[in-house]
Amino acid sequence: MSSKYQPIARDAMAYVLAGGRGSRLAELTDKRAKPAVHFGGKARIIDFALSNALNSGIRRIGVATQYKAHSLIRHLQRGWNFFRPERNESFDILPASQRISESQWYEGTADAVFQNIDIIEAYAPEYMVILAGDHVYKMDYELMLQQHCDTEADVTVGCLEVPRMEAVGFGVMHVDEKDNITAFVEKPKDPPGIPGQPDMALASMGIYVFKTKFLIEQLRRDADTPGSKRDFGGDIIPYVVKHGKAVAHRFSSSCVRAESELEPYWRDVGTIDAYWQASIDLTDVVPALDLYDRSWPLWTYSEVTPPAKFVHNEDGRRGSATSSLVAGGCIVSGSSLHRSLLFSGVRTHSFSSVTDSVIMPNCEIGRGARLHKCVVDSGIIIPTGLIVGENPEHDAQRFRVSDNGVCLITQPMIDALAR
Repeated sequence: MSSKYQPIARDAMAYVLAGGRGSRLAELTDKRAKPAVHFGGKARIIDFALSNALNSGIRRIGVATQYKAHSLIRHLQRGWNFFRPERNESFDILPASQRISESQWYEGTADAVFQNIDIIEAYAPEYMVILAGDHVYKMDYELMLQQHCDTEADVTVGCLEVPRMEAVGFGVMHVDEKDNITAFVEKPKDPPGIPGQPDMALASMGIYVFKTKFLIEQLRRDADTPGSKRDFGGDIIPYVVKHGKAVAHRFSSSCVRAESELEPYWRDVGTIDAYWQASIDLTDVVPALDLYDRSWPLWTYSEVTPPAKFVHNEDGRRGSATSSLVAGGCIVSGSSLHRSLLFSGVRTHSFSSVTDSVIMPNCEIGRGARLHKCVVDSGIIIPTGLIVGENPEHDAQRFRVSDNGVCLITQPMIDALAR
C-alpha cells in the first residue's frame, strides 16, 4: 500500500446481505440460506465476504439474515464471535426482526439496511461497504475504499469485466473513459461494451461503497418513494447514477491472488452445476482458487476433529484418495476417492467408491455404494450398494439431476427410496 494512504477500513463498517434463499440451488437450500451452504471442505459461502472484510482491516461487521437463518446464525455465533468491543470491534447478526413495523420483513436489499439505520448510526462509521454474502472470491476492500475517496464518488460499485454477451444476467454499468457510471442497466439483452474494450462489459458484483451519511439519506429518500422495490440494484444505484456521481471499481484492481492464481477468481455458485464445478475445481493440482494462501486466510468455524484416517490395504479394499480434499474427522475405510471433496466427519465404508463428488459433513457412504458426479447434503447415510451417476434416466426418477448431469442427494430423497 502506498505510504500516502492511511487505512480507511478502520473507519468503515461492512454490511453483509445474507437473507437470500438461493432457489436455483434447489433442495440444497430447503433448510438453509444460500450463504450458509457448505463450501471448500470446511467453510460456508458467507465466510468469503466476511474473511475479505476482516483481512481488509474492517473491524465492524453487520450481517442481515432472513430466509431459514438458523444454521447461518449458528455458524456465525460459533465461528465469528471473536470481535472485542473494547477494541472498537463489533459483529452484529441482524435478523428481520420487524423493528420498524410488526408486519414488515425485509422487502429488499436496501430495506435490509434501512431497517437497521439506528444500529449503524450508533457505531457512526464514516463509510459503509455493502456486500453480498453468497459469492466466492478474495478481495481487498481497502483498495476500493481508497478509490472511493480519491474519486470523491457518491457511490462506488464493484464490477467484474466479463465477455459482453455473458453479462445478460447481471446489472451492467455503462461507463465513460474514467469509469464514471453513466447508466445502469438491469439484465440487458444487448449489454453495453467498455470504452476501449468493446467485447467486454462491466457487470455489478453487488458490492457498494458509500459515505454513511449519504447512504442513510438515500435510504430514507427511497423509503418515502412510492413504488420503490427497496433494492440497491433496482432503485438506489440507478438514482445515484442519474442524480449524483457513481464510479465503477474493477475487481481486477483489488482481487487478492496467491502466486499460483493466474486469473482474478469470482464465482456465483448459485446453481447446482456452478456449485459442483467450483467445488471440484478445488481438487486440481493448481486450482484457480488457492485455499492454502496464508497471506489471505479463509476464516471460519473450525470444529475440533481428529485427523482424517485411511484404513485397509487389500486388493479391492484399499482406503485411498487421489486428487481429493479430505477434511478432519473423515475415515476412508477400504474405499476409494477420486477427484472429490469430503467435508468433516464423513465415513466411507469398504468396497465403496466416490468420484467427482462433493460430500457434505457427517455423511456415511454405505458398503459397496458407488457415487459419481454427486452432491450429497449433510448428515445423510447412503444405503449399502446404492449406485448413483451411472444411469441418468434411473437417477432422474430418484434424485435431482442438473442440466449437466450432477445428482443432488438429500435426506427426503433417501427416505423415499425405502418406501
